[in-house]
Amino acid sequence: MKILQVTPFFKPLWESGGVARVAYDISHTLHENGHDVTVYTTNRSIYPNDLPTNRLTAVDGMDVYYFENLRRYTRGTILPVMPYRMPTIAKNEIDKFDVIHIHDHRTMLTVIASHYARKYGVPYVLQAHGALPQDTGSRRMKRLFDRFLSERVILGAAGVIALNETEAERYRALGVAEERIAIVPNGIDFAEYPDLPARGRFRAAWGIDDATKIVLYLGRLDPTKGIDLLIRSFAEVAREDDNVILMLVGGDMGHNDEFRQRVRSLDLDDRVVFTGFVSKEDKMAAYTDADVFVTPSFTGFPVTFLEACLCGTPIVTTGQGDLLGWLDNTVGFNTGYTPEALADAIGRLLADDALRARFGEQAKELVRTRYNWQSIVHEIEAFYAKVAGGGTKGSIPVEFSKGAAPKAPDTF
Repeated sequence: MKILQVTPFFKPLWESGGVARVAYDISHTLHENGHDVTVYTTNRSIYPNDLPTNRLTAVDGMDVYYFENLRRYTRGTILPVMPYRMPTIAKNEIDKFDVIHIHDHRTMLTVIASHYARKYGVPYVLQAHGALPQDTGSRRMKRLFDRFLSERVILGAAGVIALNETEAERYRALGVAEERIAIVPNGIDFAEYPDLPARGRFRAAWGIDDATKIVLYLGRLDPTKGIDLLIRSFAEVAREDDNVILMLVGGDMGHNDEFRQRVRSLDLDDRVVFTGFVSKEDKMAAYTDADVFVTPSFTGFPVTFLEACLCGTPIVTTGQGDLLGWLDNTVGFNTGYTPEALADAIGRLLADDALRARFGEQAKELVRTRYNWQSIVHEIEAFYAKVAGGGTKGSIPVEFSKGAAPKAPDTF
């Protein structure tokens, strides 16, 4: 198949979050399976980069466009990220694809790609990655997108991918028909992790001895992840155990001063470490050396959970946001979204070496047998075939277009 992947972030902009990693892993696995893959993305990053923009670039055998952003030249405005060259490229190319996979529903890339897909009758699959309107939308631009554009983008899709049952229910609530929903989890490409770090490397780098237990958070340091709750929970854990520290691993998203103030107010300065953004190698070393991996709140299906499983590190999370039922009492705990409940679950694991070891072994087995990209991409390929086989180019299949979106304008 000739497949177009549309994603706001892509390799090598890993610091942008899980969407970049998932979009790359799906695209690359599809390429390895013999499909002709093209990617539309941007060069948007919190760090400077010298990526080639607005022209075709080869990335690991795939054709990639890194579109430059108009907002770069209009700093301080509320304009969304606008890939100003994308409409011209999309207008000339999109009718050549058999199917389009759009990652994230609330971007101008999505609006442009979905518009031309509908115009040319090319079926597209939408994957919101846990960011449906019910999940977020507090900012002005998000509210505007949801009010004027998101419904058209979502209901105009030939199919949608949910990362879990929680997200599938949100699609249903928006009016997406059951037959257009596929629940497909994220996965791991084992070729990306040929050798896990030896235990002790991360500890040595940060001067942590073997006897000290590590509670690890790894990801964006954003309030939506429940970082403040984690710090308050850790204060309770620290009162019961003098030999445990909390490592907060991830880039500053503009809220670290708030988190550090919380740490100071709880007299935890010598028990909480902010590492900042780390390399992939250091990230895996952190998982390996941690005793418990904690993410209080999330949406979708975090790749960090799978990486922790790969390293045999038990997980603690809550039902706040989305719910992953497969991990509870198998690789860790789902618990309540309170400081007391989170502290209790963390404390249970820290106090029980045998339980941590059992969860760790079960985690490694589960990620290798169920959550590897080859098996998951086979599910995605089958879904592509289903939506692409429902009609021919030039008209959106009737069963996918009923009650969908208002007619798109003829020009962009």
